[in-house]
Amino acid sequence: MKRINVDLFMAGQNRLMELNELAEFQNEAYENARIYKDKSKAFHDKQILRKDFQPGDKVLLFNSRLKLFLGKLMSRWSGPYIVVASFPYGAVQIHSEKTRHFKVNGQRLKHYLEGPVEKCKFVVIMEPL
Repeated sequence: MKRINVDLFMAGQNRLMELNELAEFQNEAYENARIYKDKSKAFHDKQILRKDFQPGDKVLLFNSRLKLFLGKLMSRWSGPYIVVASFPYGAVQIHSEKTRHFKVNGQRLKHYLEGPVEKCKFVVIMEPL
């Protein structure tokens, strides 16, 4: 060993330094991943629109069971239903004249806006080139 001029103590110290550097890189990678996940979660949460349903509101219910043989122009929204009560964590109790009271997830509902529908008539005149 002495002929090749290798000192075992110095080789051991060098290996420990390399292991410490590797552990620092690993910790930095974990920290960067955590920062990325926090930023992604904050962006996602900012995009979510909170829906607040009050008793007496009219809502439409999304029917997710129509996916198999849904007609091209058939609406997936049914209703309108009337909100009876709103519970914590997004649960909402609704009813209509045809059905009894039942609870649904608030994410499956949207507000029903009723009123007169204005029909716009317009003419497109196409001139030949």
